Amino acid sequence: EPVAVVLAAPGDGLDPAIALLAEHGATRVLTVRAGEFAAHPVVARADALQAACAHITPAAVLVPSSPEGKEIAALLAVRTGSGLLTDAVDVENSGEGPVAVQSVFAASFTTRSRVTRGIPVITVKPNAAPVEPA
Repeated sequence: EPVAVVLAAPGDGLDPAIALLAEHGATRVLTVRAGEFAAHPVVARADALQAACAHITPAAVLVPSSPEGKEIAALLAVRTGSGLLTDAVDVENSGEGPVAVQSVFAASFTTRSRVTRGIPVITVKPNAAPVEPA
């Protein structure tokens, strides 16, 4: 069941984000408010995601595939002893866990990769999937 994590600065309104995530399939939304997100964005966000992983034991962690997102994902993977897959355009379910579909070599080839250790940490390219209500 999809669980979303919202990381926000103190004073940020979370109700619209929570409603939008629920509309798009999140069955639970974990929220973290911290001033450190502005001062130390990568470390603070990795800390929050690591705490969330310890709390819910996810099947996979999906992070936006931006430069900052890749850094957060890499730090999370190292801290949790997990594998990292970047720039996924889709995530499929297999009998052995989540499989990341990646478009490589200027979209000339498609590859499927699976993490064999720990919680799969996968960065997903923006606009890789249509945004649709669940």
